[in-house]
Amino acid sequence: MLPFNHPHRTANEISTLLSFLDFQRAMVQWKLEGLDEEQARRPMVDSGTSLLGIVKHLAWVEKWWFNAYIGDADIEFPWSEEDPDADWRIEEEDSIQSILQLYTDAVRDANEVVAATDSLDVVGSQLEDPRSLRWVLVHMIEETARHLGHADILREQLDGTTGYLPPMD
Repeated sequence: MLPFNHPHRTANEISTLLSFLDFQRAMVQWKLEGLDEEQARRPMVDSGTSLLGIVKHLAWVEKWWFNAYIGDADIEFPWSEEDPDADWRIEEEDSIQSILQLYTDAVRDANEVVAATDSLDVVGSQLEDPRSLRWVLVHMIEETARHLGHADILREQLDGTTGYLPPMD
């Protein structure tokens, strides 16, 4: 699991943005802690959204924005025009462990892309729609926090677990 480090209060802009994103990422992983496979896969709303599906989606979004968009990596994504929501779908071979590994790897790779840049003004140009690393980091904070809110509700529906942070020993 990613560490729960509170966001930096006096760091530079890149470190501040990344630390806020990392904090959200750690909470996303925590929402799966203690669940069995059935609970993690269970769709809790009419759209079919599950906790495991949220984490899988966030892993692929990390790969898209940081590695493909900013880093220009050639990655084969699960979605297509015919199946735009494939990154949300939990396949038979998916498990909590495999999806958490996918997410952990995506976060590590994303952070490597950020570390390799010296400016938030670095621009990615996928889809001929340029956006800066600054925009990508802020967007990913928003995207992760939005889906973390969904995960909060789904987890409470599953077993009553609530909270902003895991209990600290």
